[in-house]
Amino acid sequence: MRQVVLPRPVTVQAQGKLITFDLARTAIVIVDMQNDFCHPKGWLAHIGVDVAPARRPISPLRRLLPVLRGSSVPIIWLNWGNRPDRLNLSPSLLHVYNPSGVGVGLGDALPDSGAKVLERGSWSAAIVDELPVEASDIHVAKYRMSGFQDTEFDSILRNLGVNTLMFAGVNADQCVLCTLQEANFRGYDCLLLEDCAATTSPDYCMAATIYNVNQCFGFVVRSDAIAMELVHHATRGGRS
Repeated sequence: MRQVVLPRPVTVQAQGKLITFDLARTAIVIVDMQNDFCHPKGWLAHIGVDVAPARRPISPLRRLLPVLRGSSVPIIWLNWGNRPDRLNLSPSLLHVYNPSGVGVGLGDALPDSGAKVLERGSWSAAIVDELPVEASDIHVAKYRMSGFQDTEFDSILRNLGVNTLMFAGVNADQCVLCTLQEANFRGYDCLLLEDCAATTSPDYCMAATIYNVNQCFGFVVRSDAIAMELVHHATRGGRS
C-alpha cells in the first residue's frame, strides 16, 4: 500500500502574493551547481566566462538546505552528466558553449586538468565542494536543458508523491528555466528561489526569467522567506 501522508501546509510571501503549499508534497530541485559551471577552474571559466554569478547561490543554499532537511523536504540534485562515449548527446548539443565546434565542448578534455567536460562521475560534473551533500539526497543525471527529457526525474517525483517543486541553481535562464517550464507543463506547482538561482548570461536574461516565471509558469520567492516559515512551522509543531 502507498503510505498515507498527512498535509503540512505552509504559507509564504512572494512579491505581493501569499502562497500556500503542502510541505509534505514538496521537494527542492538544485540544477547544475557543478564544478564545470561554478568553479574557477571549470569549463565555463576556461572558455572565458565569469563564473562569479554562478557562485551566488552557494551561500543562500548553504543556509537553506539544513532547514529543508530538518523539515524532511527531499533534496534533488539535477546535474548534467554525459556518457563517456557521448552517445546520449545530439550533434547540436556538442556546440553548446562551443558554437564554432573547434573549442572545448561537452565531453572534451580541459587542457589544464584533462577532466572531461560534464562527464558523469568526473570532477567536472561533481557538485561544488561548498555545497553539502548527504547520503539521503537524490541524484538525477540529465543531458538536455530540461531535466525531464529522457531521464527518470518524473518517475522519482511521482513516487515521492511530490506536486510542488522549488527550483535553484544555474543557469536560471537555461537549464533551470527549461526544467521549470516542463514541470509546469506536467502539472507541478513551481517556485523559483530567486536568490538561489543565477546565470552567467547578461542581466536582462535573469530579468526575463523572473518576469516569465511570475507571468506564466509559477511563483518567485526568496529562500529566507521559505526558511523563516519552516522554522516557525516547526516551532508551532507543524500546525498552519
